[in-house]
Amino acid sequence: MRSLARIVLTILLGSMGALLAASGWAAPAPQNPLRIYFVDVEGGQATLFVTPAGESLLIDTGWPGNDGRDADRIVAVAKKAGISRIDYALITHYHVDHVGGAPQLAARIPVGTFIDHGENREPNDAVTAEVWQAYQKLLASGKYKHLTVKPGEVLPVQGMKAVVLSSDGALIPMPLAGAGRANPLCKGAEQYPADQTENRRSLGTLITFGKLRILDLGDLTRDEEMKLMCPVNKLGKIDIYIVSHHGWEQSGSAPFVHGIEPRVAIMDNGAKKGGSPSSWDVVKKSPHLEDLWQVHYSEEGGAAHNVASEFIANPQGPDAAHYLELTAQPDGSFEVLNSRTQKSKHYAAR
Repeated sequence: MRSLARIVLTILLGSMGALLAASGWAAPAPQNPLRIYFVDVEGGQATLFVTPAGESLLIDTGWPGNDGRDADRIVAVAKKAGISRIDYALITHYHVDHVGGAPQLAARIPVGTFIDHGENREPNDAVTAEVWQAYQKLLASGKYKHLTVKPGEVLPVQGMKAVVLSSDGALIPMPLAGAGRANPLCKGAEQYPADQTENRRSLGTLITFGKLRILDLGDLTRDEEMKLMCPVNKLGKIDIYIVSHHGWEQSGSAPFVHGIEPRVAIMDNGAKKGGSPSSWDVVKKSPHLEDLWQVHYSEEGGAAHNVASEFIANPQGPDAAHYLELTAQPDGSFEVLNSRTQKSKHYAAR
């Protein structure tokens, strides 16, 4: 009798499934994920987004020189991601570790459009002026489209939503949808003098993929961060915080980092650049942080200010250019893979 009941139940379930499919109520096919690669460019930035629509956004291009080391690393990761061109290359600002690698990159892989904040605001710094001129020469070749964007604009990347929060010293004037609550951490908070470098001009974005919110502000400095966070939190809660300024103390104040309440933070530091103990402490002490991942072991941080080895792509010792890969689903779940260990950690939707 039990066997007969199972047969009848199987037939009934199969019939119901066929009816649901015929009526358009079949379960939707799983959506392709958003993939994010944190490339090791030795304390610069090169973060590659590949959307379910097959489009790519690269935030910054790493350093120049070194026989094209950073450009080669970006291209290698792009190939692993299954893409043969960069649709959009966003330059957060014109410091050498962010825009310096652009000419070498463009010589190695097709780039569709460059996006930036406009003029160089640090013309008296010789290194910045040099890489700015090299970038201008690249744009003047006429081979690439070029966009200069302002706060509030949405980047034309298909498959995710990227809203500009900061650009050339300007910020979004009003809170984002769902944000705008008073930030109690602002009371008595330190007031920072206005930064005079290109860092303050950083082109920062909030990237939304379904329920997931990812924040990248380049090297935006503490004085500008506070305007986004005080007296009200204009951003709301963030799932994934790409740690500003590689984890240097000029960015990432406690009222800001603790105000956005990141679930996971990813620090694109180098062995000898970024990961300062004071900044590391701020991130680690964020009240709702589950994990901090690092592209490199920080020599400045030492044993007391580095995460466990499984959360570091490149530990102490010879550098092998390992990267971190984040795979996100629109329901807000995601996982982070350490390319060195080939082990990943899953974070359930919340």
